[in-house]
Amino acid sequence: MADTTDTPAVGADTETGGKRPKSVRVVLLALMIAMMLAMLDNMIIGTAMPTIVGELGGLEHLSWVVTAYTLATAASTPLWGKLGDMYGRKGTFMTSIVLFLIGSALSGMAQNMGELIGFRAVQGLGAGGLMVGVMAIIGDLIPPRERGKYQGMMAGVMALAMIGGPLVGGTITDNWGWRWAFYINLPLGVVALVAVSAVLHLPKKRSEARIDYLGAALLTVGITAIVLVTTWGGTEYAWTSARIMELIGIGVAALVGFVFWQTRAAEPVVPLHIFRSRNFTLMSVIGFITGFVMFGATLFLPLYQQSVQGASATNSGLLLLPMLGAMLVTSMVAGRVTTNTGRYKVFPILGSVLMTVGLYLLSTMDTGTSRFTSGVFMAVVGFGMGCLMQITMLVAQNSVEMKDMGVASSSTTLFRTLGSSFGVAIMGALFNNRVQDVMAERGGALGSKITEQSAQLDAKSLEKLPVLVREAYQHAVSAGTHSAFLLGAVVAVFALAAAVFVKEVPLKGAGPKAEGEPDAPAAQPPVAETV
Repeated sequence: MADTTDTPAVGADTETGGKRPKSVRVVLLALMIAMMLAMLDNMIIGTAMPTIVGELGGLEHLSWVVTAYTLATAASTPLWGKLGDMYGRKGTFMTSIVLFLIGSALSGMAQNMGELIGFRAVQGLGAGGLMVGVMAIIGDLIPPRERGKYQGMMAGVMALAMIGGPLVGGTITDNWGWRWAFYINLPLGVVALVAVSAVLHLPKKRSEARIDYLGAALLTVGITAIVLVTTWGGTEYAWTSARIMELIGIGVAALVGFVFWQTRAAEPVVPLHIFRSRNFTLMSVIGFITGFVMFGATLFLPLYQQSVQGASATNSGLLLLPMLGAMLVTSMVAGRVTTNTGRYKVFPILGSVLMTVGLYLLSTMDTGTSRFTSGVFMAVVGFGMGCLMQITMLVAQNSVEMKDMGVASSSTTLFRTLGSSFGVAIMGALFNNRVQDVMAERGGALGSKITEQSAQLDAKSLEKLPVLVREAYQHAVSAGTHSAFLLGAVVAVFALAAAVFVKEVPLKGAGPKAEGEPDAPAAQPPVAETV
């Protein structure tokens, strides 16, 4: 019964016409703040980590500060989406903001590394609902045909977080102390919370269905095992070690059990029928690959420019400006074209081609590549990702009924998150092995010893190396980035293959019924494009 009330996005606003744009803008501002909180956090904390370790100690647990947050975010993402579908988007979203702010406040008050890791997990649980809530609420407020206009805003927030995160983190840590890297979330979160509470009006839902606790548990165990494998594999433990094999076995068993149970659960966490939609399944694949490529690129490009091209580590976020700027511009153009024409298939295809070509060009960089040349290569990748980042979410949401908007948004977000975990882990392992091999060849015993603990050296460590060893390391980093980006180009080809099979189903419009859109919400396009 609640599902049918979800059809009008903003109640009376759709009737008056004049109120809607203003109310949507105010709500979108609050949503963008919440989205920035989720994206900015790890960027800021990364810069503050050396100071945190210096004060709290516990260097051996350093990686868990990030891993706990990532695990909690990935595991909770599908649950937030389902809770929003069952009990209403607004209340669920506000709950996730409050949980995120509680985790932020507690993290800022942590007295030891164990407390910080635990509080970061709480923060991550809230962050899992922030991104899903933003996407799902936008899906409720704005019909797919009009949604393209707002893609540039989301891409802009993403670019701002990636560029500004390290700068903001460094400034806050140097001037106010590392605890303010967490406390800074509180005023921004309160603003978003107040704005959402006052302005956002969505139909209330009340579901008598029970939460699928077994499905949630199986999914959480499966995702946790996968993230731990990609985090620990090749670093904490060898890929063939007993611990990694155990985690792989647990992860596969949990996910197989999850899929089996979802076919029998009365109210499944992830309704498998949404994957009957060809477009939704293809967008999940493309989203996974985009996450794989994007986070791998943002990890290795600054490292290459600092180690090989001699760029300053202080402004590491600015090094990605060609890629992020191109992504922002392209996303805005793609959104406008989609809004004006209602056509979108060209963007997944064009984006996959540009991403593949750009990654191949990045793989050709060596010790003699200029910053201008590498900037051009980055821009090509950025143009490709700009065509893909928001289009994947738009098409995925257009492929399901309104009652499944939350799980569609959370599933798409989850696939992108898992893609980023796999990308960082696999490209990182390839990079590290290649660096160590080349250092052993060119730097001899000293070279092998230098990269024995880590293949990534900071600027200070690099300056202390003898000239010959430093040159060997530069060649090693070039070889490592070549391997990583070449792998990225190969993986991106699969995104192109998926994009070719996307079926251009008309986007649902606002007000008058869009061409090809059914009369009743219960019979929306997923059936028509099912394979």
